[in-house]
This record gives sequence, structure tokens and C-alpha cells, in this order.
Amino acid sequence: MRRDALLKLLDELQAGLRSADQVADRIAELPFEDLGFAKVDHHRSLRGGMPEVVFAEGKTPQQTASILHSIHASGVPALATRASQAHFDATHQVLPHATYHAVARCILCGPAAHTGDAAQRTGHVAVVCAGTSDLPVAEEAAVTAEFFGAHVTRFVDVGVAGLHRLLAHVPAIRQADAVIVCAGMEGALPSVVGGLVAVPVIAVPTSIGYGAAFGGVTALLGMLNSCSPNVTVVNIDNGFGAAYVATLYACKPQR
Repeated sequence: MRRDALLKLLDELQAGLRSADQVADRIAELPFEDLGFAKVDHHRSLRGGMPEVVFAEGKTPQQTASILHSIHASGVPALATRASQAHFDATHQVLPHATYHAVARCILCGPAAHTGDAAQRTGHVAVVCAGTSDLPVAEEAAVTAEFFGAHVTRFVDVGVAGLHRLLAHVPAIRQADAVIVCAGMEGALPSVVGGLVAVPVIAVPTSIGYGAAFGGVTALLGMLNSCSPNVTVVNIDNGFGAAYVATLYACKPQR
């Protein structure tokens, strides 16, 4: 159940269109649906402002499709991350209007969680990507933030190896309410961006780099040791987590 659905019920109660028992029964409906292999949380958006999201990796295509169908059927937009083409094919059979973002590896079912219409979005999130190799993580962040209702601007391939590429975009990046920075290798980019903007910077270490990058651990440790105090860090390759936090801040949805 979404917050707007709950408010509608309360309005109907106040207007005499529903009885108190009817409203209580509707609110008391099972807050999760047991599919046997998953318990789908239908009240997450009431508690946290955002609907439940499916992490598709490790799930079968049929399991992912069933969970997404359950979420969508409750009237809440559905999103799956780390989804393959096979996950999407199974989902498309039960949700024909679902769309797949191959680079981001995301399946979207329904309009954006808060505003739907991009022209009405109020929060602005900038997604800054150090290199083209970091694009899958950056796109996961961008697609997720858009799905959750933010206006997103992308800045691709602006790593510190060619700092002039970043500096050319600083005025535009400063327009954002929150900035997500994705970088591998030594992970220096978030510190640089953090020193140039007056908003929260969510750093995403990626698993891109040669051997001593240790699958993103080097970037992670570098970002955790950032000298820019407005930088916070999520887990390696976690574009989704960065987008979730950035959207909560930038869009300030009603809780």
C-alpha cells in the first residue's frame, strides 16, 4: 500500500464513503504476501517512503517475475535490479508493459514511484561516472533514482585522469540536490567532486581496475578515507543503494 492510497482511505472515511470497519479491514490486510519462496513486503512504502525492490541476481526468472507481479498488483510500481534478459523475458510474459534497461540491468514495472511524470519531478540528482567501464553501476543508480521520482542528470567519463572533463561540468553539477559519484581504480573522483559542491556526495566504489584494485576494495578504502566531509560511501558496485539515499534526500518525499 502506498501513502497516497492510505490517505485516500482516510479521506473516504471522513467523507462518510467508507465505514471505520471497512477502513480498518483494508489497512489490516496482510502486510506481506507469502509466495512460498519469498514474502513480499507490501507495506514498505508506508514505513519508508519507497516500495520494495527486487534484487534479481540469484533468483530464477520465474521467481523474479512472480515477485514483481505481486508488487505491481498491489498498486505499487515495481523495480528489479541486477536483472538479466532472462529475468525480463519471464517478467514480460506476466507484465507486458514492463521495460528493461540492459546497461543498468534493471526491470521497471509502472511509472516512477512518486511523480511518474518527469516534468513534475522536484528533486535533482547528478550521477557522475569516472569512466565508461563504470557505466553499468552508474546507470543502475540513474535508472533507480529516476524510478523513485528524481530528475537525473548524467555526467559520463569525467575521471581524474583528465580533470578538465569534470571541471567543464561543475556549474551543471552544482545545480543538483545530491550527487552520486561512481569510480573504480583508486577511487579519487568523489573527493574531488566533494570539494566542489555544497550538497551530499554519495560515493560508489566500482569493481573496475587492475589487480591491485582488488575488485573495488582499493576504491572503497580510498573513498572511506576521503578528506571531503560531505562524502559518504556505499558498498562496492551498489548503484541502487546510492540512488535510494540520494533520492530520499533530494526529493524529500512525505513520510
